[in-house]
Amino acid sequence: MTVGEVTFDAEQLGEELGERATLVQFSSAFCAPCRATRRVLAEVAAMVPGISHVEIDAEARLDLVRRSGVVKTPTVLVLDAGGREVRRAAGQPRTADVIAALGEAV
Repeated sequence: MTVGEVTFDAEQLGEELGERATLVQFSSAFCAPCRATRRVLAEVAAMVPGISHVEIDAEARLDLVRRSGVVKTPTVLVLDAGGREVRRAAGQPRTADVIAALGEAV
């Protein structure tokens, strides 16, 4: 699975795509870094107009996990306005890294 190979739409994510970009977070219930990642992504989405944050429960959505090639949580995908993956990172991201990754999507 390579970046740009998979696209997502609102029906698959269960939420609307962001006007400019979407941060998709794959999480699991007992993942401490997932909670910190949720805070970082929510802050960035609130700061940057047109960006949305969607959190996916990896255990409940194994179809999306398999389809997108996610192997650990947290994994964050940065989607452009059309739902195409432009960046991905595993582990807890730093705010500056998320903002830099969004630069590739918008």
